Amino acid sequence: MSIHSYPLPKRGDNRPVWRRLAARDSIVRRVDWILLLAAGALSLLGCLLVWSATRNRTGITGGDPQFFLIRQGANLLIGIALAVGVMWLGHHRLRGAAPVLYAATVVLLLLVFTPLGTEINGQRAWVSLGDWTLQPGEFAKIAVILSMALILAARVDTADRAHPDGRSVLQALGLAAIPLAIVLVDDMGMAMVISVIVLGILLASGASLLWTTGLVVAGVAGAVLVWALGVLDEYQINRFAAFANPGLDPTGVGYNTNQARIAIGSGGLTGSGLFQGTQTTGQFVPEQQTDFIFTVAGEELGFVGAGGIILLIGVILWRALRIARGATDLYGTIIAGGIVAWFAFQSFENIGMALGIMPVAGIPLPFVSYGGTAMFVSWMAIGLLQSIRMKRSLSAA
Repeated sequence: MSIHSYPLPKRGDNRPVWRRLAARDSIVRRVDWILLLAAGALSLLGCLLVWSATRNRTGITGGDPQFFLIRQGANLLIGIALAVGVMWLGHHRLRGAAPVLYAATVVLLLLVFTPLGTEINGQRAWVSLGDWTLQPGEFAKIAVILSMALILAARVDTADRAHPDGRSVLQALGLAAIPLAIVLVDDMGMAMVISVIVLGILLASGASLLWTTGLVVAGVAGAVLVWALGVLDEYQINRFAAFANPGLDPTGVGYNTNQARIAIGSGGLTGSGLFQGTQTTGQFVPEQQTDFIFTVAGEELGFVGAGGIILLIGVILWRALRIARGATDLYGTIIAGGIVAWFAFQSFENIGMALGIMPVAGIPLPFVSYGGTAMFVSWMAIGLLQSIRMKRSLSAA
């Protein structure tokens, strides 16, 4: 159901505007404002942290200290516009468009291997469009969630089942396997996120635990096999080696994680102050505006600021879980469940690699790290959650 189908105020309604906005069927009442404000606060804080991490890096800013701040602000505005567009269309209207979105995403993923593909930090996972780059793997998250939800909910809706059957699960896994296989070629971190999304979707759909258990076992076996066969690139092996042995080559493969821990540890309780971090100002932490953005918060805002980021992420996950549990249909529950798995794992992995408790995997922190495509899809996910919430609120009205 889209916003178009929501009841509008009757013609000649003489109620004051504030009373119409306060009515139960008002869009204002149906929006989850806690979720929206938490995502907005996290994004704005991210803009400040990106600015702090890049304002002195003349090599990538071209001498303009506000270069990344302006671009990240533009990314945020586009992301919010996309969220509004998703809310306006409604997740049920996107249900019919899921096959087209899935096919378009697969095409984008394949463009990475054409001359349009761009390699950054050893990973060929971007498509260059003039001055802008897109990371198709980010769109794969949305495509996998919508397409799997479509398959898993379809037979439940038509056959009056309580849970998806084995045939539906196999079809859904087959759809997810295609973008996952393409991403796995050169972006291990993105493949990890999509794999966790798939597990989250199966759990949210009510599929038998045998499926999720089997997938976990198969994933572990596959990882061991990949390692044994030497399929991983050298930089990927180095990342795992540095994680297993933090003292290994502190000026080489272990440099990133060591500097990240130094930056966070130096922040103490309240931090050194925004723009005052010596590790950040001195540019000692590589990729600080993207993969290691959490180190800026740890150093300059301290435990209080870093904890605030974790708290905001927790609020988003809490509201998303409430929306998943309160969804009026299985399709909405699966979408929300997939988004919860996505945000939870990606946040844990990003913060964990900054703290040295997870291997470096090149995964951004949702809403905080610099990056257009990541910001776009994160806010599209917020739009999907709001659409599910609005439909539930309308049903209860």
